[in-house]
Amino acid sequence: MRAHLLAARLAGTVATTRERSLGRYRMFVARDPRALIGLEPERDWLLGDLLQLMCRRCGVSADPDHASGQDVIDPDRTIAALDAFAERLAAAAEAGAPVLFGTGHPHRLLGFYAGLAAALSAAGCSVLTPAQGRSVDITTRFGVRTYNLDYVRGVAMMREPGARRGASEPGAHTHSPLPLRVALDSAMDAGEPLPALVVGDHGWVCGAGQLGIEAIGLADSDDPAPFVGEAEGRVSVVVPLDDTVRSDYYRPLTRYVLNRACLSQ
Repeated sequence: MRAHLLAARLAGTVATTRERSLGRYRMFVARDPRALIGLEPERDWLLGDLLQLMCRRCGVSADPDHASGQDVIDPDRTIAALDAFAERLAAAAEAGAPVLFGTGHPHRLLGFYAGLAAALSAAGCSVLTPAQGRSVDITTRFGVRTYNLDYVRGVAMMREPGARRGASEPGAHTHSPLPLRVALDSAMDAGEPLPALVVGDHGWVCGAGQLGIEAIGLADSDDPAPFVGEAEGRVSVVVPLDDTVRSDYYRPLTRYVLNRACLSQ
């Protein structure tokens, strides 16, 4: 796994630039919603504190004067987090817990989550799909845009209006926590089960953790919010890795996690 992480640039020297990461860290310190992605930090984070945290969790440089070049993610930290991630999946499978999967990066991460969803479903967990087809208004850099909540192979994502429901083509890219909130509100209004565990990234993980629902997921080195949520005890596990490489590069991670969790794909 370590060799694969380095070869695929999921860890080691990654495509994420130091400039982008520092920009996102400053946005988080300023409590910009675009960087908080659904999390309300319990404390005021200074840039130096945040750099130290991201160094411990990801392996990036803690030096504020290191301001250019590529980020580096420690593959050993990635593997340790994947092991902890697998433990939480195994616990959910053993309990037969209802689970909600969601991603803001469907072009890259749909297959990773879909493999996990299939395995948990086979193990007896309910893979939830609340608010199928519901409209969600999300603020983007182009203004407020309306998307539809859809599920593909048990994984929630946002789609452009007019896209075929349940189609295999990936959906839209978003970091917003609003889809998670809409899904939970819909489930409560309909008297449907709520998830005991949310698996995903960005707003799905941070939004769930903020609401007190156990959450595990993936995050790149330029997204500090999930790692802060983990440090503050509201997110259970965050796996540091590049979340924008080719989708097939995540398949070995699916196999690794399911093997560690003693689940069949």
